[in-house]
Amino acid sequence: MSTGNEIERSASADPRDEQIFSALLTPHRSLNRTGFLAVMLFVSVVSFVTGLVFLMMGAWPVLFFFGLDVLVIWWAFKANFRAARAREEIVVTSSELRVRRVSHRGQVAEWTFNPLWVRLDMEIDEDFGIEHLYLISRGHQIQIARFLGPEEKASFYKGLVEALNAARRGPTYNPVT
Repeated sequence: MSTGNEIERSASADPRDEQIFSALLTPHRSLNRTGFLAVMLFVSVVSFVTGLVFLMMGAWPVLFFFGLDVLVIWWAFKANFRAARAREEIVVTSSELRVRRVSHRGQVAEWTFNPLWVRLDMEIDEDFGIEHLYLISRGHQIQIARFLGPEEKASFYKGLVEALNAARRGPTYNPVT
């Protein structure tokens, strides 16, 4: 019989599975689809008008090369947008640290570490700041946060260290929350 005052915990609500830290890292792209269309429209119009000027002067092959330039610029942007599909997911719970890296081609690589044994390492350049972050555990070393800039890596490093310290303290059980 229930009085309605009991706090029910489901079987799947294991405190070891609660996320302490979660990050989804993706490459930064400052140009969205609308911006891409605007840039391509501008480049196409300028190339076409300039190509017509050369066509009227009798230099008809130049029009072909202006069209080729537009195609090369379009291809470069498409390759850049394809590379932006890459991502890195990092999740810390009190029982594990999971790193899941998805390449721009969709290839997935996953690593699972015990947060008690993981060590964070970094390479620092005096002028530039943090260049590389590494997770090291039991002889394995993987580079993380490759998409981030130096300031972002410093902030990410601080957050990940705090999460690993919380994981090392272990799960806490608070029946009120």
